[in-house]
Amino acid sequence: MTSQTLNTPSADQIRRAPKVLLHDHLDGGLRPGTIIDLARETGYDELPETEPDKLGIWFHEAAYSGSLERYLETFAHTCAVMQTREALFRVAAECAEDLAEDGVVYAEVRYAPEQHLEAGLSLEEVVEAVNAGFREGERLARESGHRIRVGALLTAMRHAARALEIAELANRYRDMGVVGFDIAGAEAGFPPTRHLDAFEFLKRENNHFTIHAGEAFGLPSIWQALQWCGADRLGHGVRIIDDITVADDGSVKLGRLASYVRDKRIPLELCPTSNLQTGAAASYAEHPIGLLRRLHFRATVNTDNRLMSGTSMSREFELLTETFGYTLEDMQWFTVNAMKSAFIPFDERLAMISDVIKPGYAELKSEWLFRQTATTSESSRGGS
Repeated sequence: MTSQTLNTPSADQIRRAPKVLLHDHLDGGLRPGTIIDLARETGYDELPETEPDKLGIWFHEAAYSGSLERYLETFAHTCAVMQTREALFRVAAECAEDLAEDGVVYAEVRYAPEQHLEAGLSLEEVVEAVNAGFREGERLARESGHRIRVGALLTAMRHAARALEIAELANRYRDMGVVGFDIAGAEAGFPPTRHLDAFEFLKRENNHFTIHAGEAFGLPSIWQALQWCGADRLGHGVRIIDDITVADDGSVKLGRLASYVRDKRIPLELCPTSNLQTGAAASYAEHPIGLLRRLHFRATVNTDNRLMSGTSMSREFELLTETFGYTLEDMQWFTVNAMKSAFIPFDERLAMISDVIKPGYAELKSEWLFRQTATTSESSRGGS
């Protein structure tokens, strides 16, 4: 048996492997029990279920509608209980703990400050509460033997008119835990070009931003995000597949936009399970990530909304391994792609790759040698 064969990772190895997450929504990753606790504390009485297991199932089933708009409706309940400093602090801390427990060593978690003002918090108070929660979660993770670093992405809602205000907020807190900016929400009818003032401001400030594009809407959304707005990364970007033609003989032809995305190494924040839920892909086997990996796009693996999708980074990699036969080398490739594409300084990204990610995968890939030695030793004892 070869090293390559044994590099097909087990579920335990996938969980222990260092992982990097670039696309995860804070309000899409709450623990069901926390939602119930916060609802009780704040007097929110519109939850569809009041038992953690049943509530988790409800979110998962409600998200499997095949519609991005219906999928987004589930966030009314999570946002409703995230309106106080204490709630935001708790949710952020638990987010960092949960990701660290799953083997994530670096994460960029996004949220929309404008959605957490109903109880009187200011935008600044929202950001400071979430930042403090992330730091607490990092501390608790260290105490549990895990290491994680979490950066925040501040999101503006594309159907609203506060993008410039949120971009300015992200810029003010860029050295205090906020690493970039994003716009999110329903794509159809709300093109990113509506928010050009925000993107122009960020470019002038040499700041980073990603844009949700190419999920529910197609190539025009991606083109605008890149060529009009200047996005550093594409949130999802899965519909770039529409500009790639695969002939009957297996040969592949890239259109000009797809070629541009690949040649410029523009990161794609792919979220397989979420894409199935919103109808952006029909099945895991048909998900574009398989072809995009083969064609060496800057593809990354992400969770999007862990609660709604009933997923984790480990779960996403398990499904991809089962579907495409990915090995530890493939996992490392996706993870290094993500770390290269993060919004922290270059030297810190390089150190994370060299000192955390590559050694972590090297250790996992070497385990077959010790299993082989142990098996040989057992056989020898049995035959003596």
